[in-house]
Amino acid sequence: MTANRTPVSEDLRRLAAAHGVATSYRNERREPVEVDADVVIRVLGLLDVEAGTEADRRRELTRLEERDRAGVLPPTVAVRVDGRPQPLPGAVSLVGEDGARIEVDDELPGDLSPGWYRLQTRDGQESTLVAAPPKVPSAPATWGWMLQLYALRSARSWGIGDLGDLQEFVNWTATEHGAGAVLLNPLHAPGPTHPVQPSPYTPSSRRFANPLALRIEDIDAYRRADADTRAEVDALRVSATTERIDHDLVWAAKRDALELLWRSEGRPDALADASEGLRDWATYCALAERHGGRWSRWPEALRDVAGPAVASARDELAPRVAFHAWVQHRCAEQLVAVRDAAHEAGMALGVLHDLAVGVDADGADAWALADVLATGVSVGAPPDNFTPRGQDWGLPPWRPDRLAATGYAALRDMLRAVLSHADGLRIDHVAGLWRLWWIPPGDGPDRGTYVYYDADTMLAVLALEAHRARATVVGEDLGTVEPEVTEALADNGMLGCAVSWFTRDQTDPGEPLLPPAKWPARAAASLSTHDLPTAAGFLRGEHVRARADLGLLDDVPGEQANADKERGEWLAMLRSEGVLPADSSEPDEAAIIAGMHRLLAATPSQLKLISPYDVIAEPRQPNLPGTVDEYPNWRLPLPETLEQLRADPRVAEITAAFREAE
Repeated sequence: MTANRTPVSEDLRRLAAAHGVATSYRNERREPVEVDADVVIRVLGLLDVEAGTEADRRRELTRLEERDRAGVLPPTVAVRVDGRPQPLPGAVSLVGEDGARIEVDDELPGDLSPGWYRLQTRDGQESTLVAAPPKVPSAPATWGWMLQLYALRSARSWGIGDLGDLQEFVNWTATEHGAGAVLLNPLHAPGPTHPVQPSPYTPSSRRFANPLALRIEDIDAYRRADADTRAEVDALRVSATTERIDHDLVWAAKRDALELLWRSEGRPDALADASEGLRDWATYCALAERHGGRWSRWPEALRDVAGPAVASARDELAPRVAFHAWVQHRCAEQLVAVRDAAHEAGMALGVLHDLAVGVDADGADAWALADVLATGVSVGAPPDNFTPRGQDWGLPPWRPDRLAATGYAALRDMLRAVLSHADGLRIDHVAGLWRLWWIPPGDGPDRGTYVYYDADTMLAVLALEAHRARATVVGEDLGTVEPEVTEALADNGMLGCAVSWFTRDQTDPGEPLLPPAKWPARAAASLSTHDLPTAAGFLRGEHVRARADLGLLDDVPGEQANADKERGEWLAMLRSEGVLPADSSEPDEAAIIAGMHRLLAATPSQLKLISPYDVIAEPRQPNLPGTVDEYPNWRLPLPETLEQLRADPRVAEITAAFREAE
């Protein structure tokens, strides 16, 4: 414990444990780190627990003890249904989603169907019961692509890759190459105002889709429009050959085009049968257009989604609200069309969507779901060797107590929305289902601590919604992950992740690269990810040069030496596995990259994913962690159009290796 930390007293430690607030943790070297008592008190306060004085702590501990003695049922109970009766003392009835009542007598029936129930007890208590299957649907063994959709431009694109491009890509790679899956970057919705947030991992909403991905000409209203309207829409088209993807330019053009088409249809009211969530989203968009994209700066009365001022504003802005709801209906239609195209083309798995770890603190979900989010808090990561000051991701976390009190409805609805047009889901930073590093308002990442979630319930909600959508689940478990996370992924039938740069023999002090035969079977395996060097970037040392040029490295020679060492290890591995000649001559880059893919194809991993960035030797990675505007994150198009990609012989060569390995 360092000298500047105030130690945590025993009563504070007990109270923090009762509310899931960590008073100590292990860092990336597995060394124990004590959390400052003041940080623990502040985080407890964010959960509405007064803990500043000894009297406060005694009072709260007494309340918790009395609750436990009284046998108060938790507000949400999760069970796994496996065909066997399960004891549930005090339970007298369940009410299903259809209103049907099931009488129980201290025991859940063995034939209980997976679903959401209202649980009632003999003493009059009520709770939400999540009855989930033991595992998520299993994933077939297959291979496929992982795409940054915005970067996949074609001759028909409006300056950005769209869902029409994706549908063409799916048909092509499934029928010609036998690909069984496509994993996409998050397609969550950014805010409707400029500047448009380019990062797919900082969305305004995870419940709704990004309208920048719409193929305008595939909308039925475009096909029905008269010639003059279509010509007016066509004139808005953005060139597909810009050097950088200009999200603001694309949104301005597509928004104008969508408004033309909406008006041509008679300004339909898409709110007639809209969910509460869609009403909130569309209302947020209309209010953001009038008051700016940061809701925390709106007039105070408009910050309460359930307040009378918002209801009045919704009526006043009804045309704009209806327009934004109409746009989301068009997004849903095209997303479903892509999924259906994957099925029709014979993909073994289909389309997987990526779920970001959180949302913009000033975005639509943070406004509409403020009752279940921790106000003013952001999540990130504690200090470590790589980031000595820690990381602040600027994303507000769920409040575990509010999730439980509301029956995990917000988590359920978010998962249901994404899975409604997906065959699978990749969960970014899956360890966030267990714990997140909370940074109190006004503090830096070094003044935070972990807050734990009810992982059993979170996983049960996930398993239930995945079961209903018949969707497989991949958990991104890279980096420092607690053992229980890895174990739970396996127990729940979820795939983990394996990335070539990190797949080493942890039992060997020298940590050599693992040969392909020893890669994990229960994994989605790839050479790289959007946050890591591409194959060409790795071989050329681009990941060192880019960071050095931006002043992000303290020891450039050391980093370069390490990069050279890793490159040498890969060449040695490729030679030992027989995919490169055993002589000492320097192979060309194309041969090395092809060899890397042949190694990936030879692994036993259940899902093998390749990236256009690697296949066509693009040296620049999509995102450079530690930068915002210093590097063109999320703005780099692929150097080849979809048409060029289809004709590139490297694609045929590398995909053949995966077909042959099946």
